[in-house]
Amino acid sequence: MSADFGPNFITITDDEGNDIELEYIDALELDGQTYMAFFPAEDPDDPAAEEDLGLVILKSVVENGEELLSTLDSEEELERVYELFMEQLMEEEENS
Repeated sequence: MSADFGPNFITITDDEGNDIELEYIDALELDGQTYMAFFPAEDPDDPAAEEDLGLVILKSVVENGEELLSTLDSEEELERVYELFMEQLMEEEENS
């Protein structure tokens, strides 16, 4: 986790070696799989930060006894989980 942003932020490295700061939003479990939703962290010193990258959804997987975050396996899985997160976020917003 990044000490620059706080405890609700993580840093991940993409396939090209770029570090990406993400803000943890929520988690849900579906069919025994845990999914986590993040928004890209905005860095006021980065001119590219104005670009709206939207919701990032990753799933928790265990490899060699270590918990890792991974991309989803298919577009269908992504769409299904995205819809569930959006419903959950809308419900939370209505109850606020």
